[in-house]
Amino acid sequence: MRKLSAFMLSFFLLFTLQAQTVTGVVYEDSNKNGKRERREKGIADVAVSNGNEVVLTDANGRYELPVSDDQVIFVIKPADYGLPVDENNLPQFFYIHKPKGSPTTYKFKGVEPTGELPKSVDFGLLPGEKKEKFTALVFGDPQPYSLEQLDFFDRGVVKEVEGIDGIDFGISLGDIVGDNPDLFTPYSKVISKVGVPWFSVMGNHDMNFDAQSDALSDESFTAHFGPATYAFNHGNVHFIVLENILYPDPRKQTQYWGGFREDQLSFIENNLKTVPKNKLIVLFMHIPLFEEGDSFRDADREKLFELLSDFPNTFSLSAHTHYMKQTFFGKEDGYNQEKAHHHFNIGTPSGDWYSGEPDEDGIPMATMRDGSPNGYVFLDFDGVDYVARYKPARRSGDYQIEVFAPKVLKKGVRTSSGIFANFFTGTKDDKVMYRINGTEWRQMSNMEDYDPAYLVNMFRWDTADEPIGHRRPSNPVRTDHLWRAGIPANLEAGEHTVEIQAEDMYGNVHHASRTFKVVE
Repeated sequence: MRKLSAFMLSFFLLFTLQAQTVTGVVYEDSNKNGKRERREKGIADVAVSNGNEVVLTDANGRYELPVSDDQVIFVIKPADYGLPVDENNLPQFFYIHKPKGSPTTYKFKGVEPTGELPKSVDFGLLPGEKKEKFTALVFGDPQPYSLEQLDFFDRGVVKEVEGIDGIDFGISLGDIVGDNPDLFTPYSKVISKVGVPWFSVMGNHDMNFDAQSDALSDESFTAHFGPATYAFNHGNVHFIVLENILYPDPRKQTQYWGGFREDQLSFIENNLKTVPKNKLIVLFMHIPLFEEGDSFRDADREKLFELLSDFPNTFSLSAHTHYMKQTFFGKEDGYNQEKAHHHFNIGTPSGDWYSGEPDEDGIPMATMRDGSPNGYVFLDFDGVDYVARYKPARRSGDYQIEVFAPKVLKKGVRTSSGIFANFFTGTKDDKVMYRINGTEWRQMSNMEDYDPAYLVNMFRWDTADEPIGHRRPSNPVRTDHLWRAGIPANLEAGEHTVEIQAEDMYGNVHHASRTFKVVE
């Protein structure tokens, strides 16, 4: 009996040492000094998470959560509060608990040892206001592999939104850098110039490739930006940021695969239990949900849609592929709502990885593999409604369609050539019209093919008599936001104007035009 009691006591002590809890207070930091003072009240019903479980604060703003020796504790910002930011405008909403720090064998530095858990891990929120209308700024992959490319990103993209008004926050959708976490710090200094709180998604080129397990692949990212999976509220929108790279790929223990770990799916499920069903749910991730070959684990996508199926208003954004694509997932995909789930794979600031000829400022044109210009997205929210506006970098916001047609044709000679319209943010069901010389509007035919303007530019590198400076554009990808129309053979000699008109999914109408000649 004594031996059994001693065994039970040892087991109890061991379990007690391992099963730690973290407690703290979420409070209103009225004077914004980052310290909880006696007169600053706790905030009730605020969600706090350890990346798996999610709890709500009590009437005094207190919370309690289990915590292991490798977790990040974070607050899920309510809509009517703000978050403090550091000197680079990176939101500070988390506490890293890694008493022993990151593995010291990693090539790139991770988290320093954090020591013992504090008696109270408190989160100060800034006084704010809830508003129905607001705009967010979204970057796809910045992905600089060097300081030179970071300069391209700075002068070619960040410069034109530096100090921008009317933006509540921004976010980069992964591949913040190109396989070099040492660039996280200079990147942060560049992104701070935008002048708004800037969130971060982890991409496959932001990982620690030394990791033996997926849970340890984000050590350098976490050290700089905090948790890789988290959430926050703003306006009438609940935002969920998801790290969706499985590394190493569990099927072959090398490379990576799109998907989620069990703890991440648990977080999504537990988090959504705290969110009213009438909210708009917006998910930010790196790898798109649609299949590019076998790019995403089907079971994880199906589980995600199952968890979202209680919410009639959802939207998700990704990057990763360096081309644009709109996808709609319905009941056949597991999303059980009348309105399909809209997924937008957006364009990137790095475009086609900073390739192509430089402009007059020495910045590569970087046209993406689908023929779309490099750029970024403005998200306008009004309650649960949203509009995504694509802004080409260093070009007018009106540039939404690239028109391709022959430069010159012979009069009266039939041609197999055609008029092509690449409507960058179009969906294959959109109506794209054309007319020549102001005649009757006619409908163009949607097709999935390579953008001809991109092909012509790319083949210049292969057909030039002398080497062309800078990097050759990558090989193209087929796109479904391309339309074609034939060219009449009865056009008179002279100059002719072809006009394109396209209406996007939000009801906005876009125009483009170009001229060509017919000669005798």
